[in-house]
Amino acid sequence: MRLKQGDKIQGGAFDGFKVISVYTREQAIEDGFLVDVSTTAKEAGFRYPVAVTRAVWDTYIVPDEKARAWGQGEDGRLWDTLWMLMWEIRQGGESEILYKLYFVMKEKQRRLVTLKAVCGPGDDGEPVITIMLPEED
Repeated sequence: MRLKQGDKIQGGAFDGFKVISVYTREQAIEDGFLVDVSTTAKEAGFRYPVAVTRAVWDTYIVPDEKARAWGQGEDGRLWDTLWMLMWEIRQGGESEILYKLYFVMKEKQRRLVTLKAVCGPGDDGEPVITIMLPEED
């Protein structure tokens, strides 16, 4: 059940409290704070919807112009990001995973990057995965 502004929370430590504000995953995708990559994720074997934060998208998935000139593109970088996460999940991952992968950055340097993936409830309580920088929540 999706909570709406004005709903009362039932049960738990916040029983009886009114919801004063709601910002859904769907709104975050519409606003561009999250980028839905579920179509590619499904091809990579994911069963749940997957999104990456704008910071991950802009910093690592979209290559800079020099990396693009060396053949780097969004499709390949996204595939690498998802494939390495799937590999970690298959190793027995939990609901939150820190994982590492390399990206080619400026001056053809490979940079080892740590990303965080969290599997949690979506807008209607369904499982969804969000890939973010380690310091993001």
